[in-house]
Amino acid sequence: MSPTGRLRRATAGTEDATLRLAARLLLGGQLLFIVITQFHTGGDANDHSSIFARYADSGDWKGVHALQFGAVAVVVAGLVVLDRAVEERTDGGSWPARMGAVLGAVSLGLYGVLQAVDGIGNKQVDRAWVDASGAQKSARFASAEAMRWLEWGLSSYHAYAVGLSLLLLAGAATRLRAAALPRAVPYLAALTGVAYLAEGWVAGSHGFNAAHSILIIVTWVLSLVWMGWLTLATWRTPQTSAAPSMAL
Repeated sequence: MSPTGRLRRATAGTEDATLRLAARLLLGGQLLFIVITQFHTGGDANDHSSIFARYADSGDWKGVHALQFGAVAVVVAGLVVLDRAVEERTDGGSWPARMGAVLGAVSLGLYGVLQAVDGIGNKQVDRAWVDASGAQKSARFASAEAMRWLEWGLSSYHAYAVGLSLLLLAGAATRLRAAALPRAVPYLAALTGVAYLAEGWVAGSHGFNAAHSILIIVTWVLSLVWMGWLTLATWRTPQTSAAPSMAL
């Protein structure tokens, strides 16, 4: 094999490895997040009197939120690696992929603040409200609601950042020089991004109501479909392939 052929084969192998890593991080992190979230204290999240009491009595509240943050960090790492894989396969680089990676990192920062507010701030103010008596009760409840509304805002803008990151990733994937991804994956990622934008709007406008819960499930299902599809496609691709094609 000529030196040029060996270089192309090595480059293709490196690109395949990056894509495989991205797929595994994305799917693994998303599955982990969904499993951990099943242990989150439930109830009508917009019925503040009821749900604040549940939060105050939760024994695993802080641990669940810390683990959720870890799972989201894995997902964001997968997004950044996937953006890198897309850029590697785009002639002349790709600014949408770079911007998608930046917004992915921004979304993780926002999620960290969100979990600090929810996993620590909410727990403290809700416990203080439950333990308060007399005239302090209403003041403590007002503090708990203020913390909750701050959580609405952070949740909203975190969802916006994730949605924009996915839309930029999908846009960058349309410029790939070869069929490096299953054809449906960029479109499903874009649809997931739109669902995240809708989720952010609902959270900021109406809080954690039934529509917000439905949108969360929609983003979960869409994410699992395209992440699972990408994982399957990269799993089936030989590592030594000189000219990989994963179009399904």
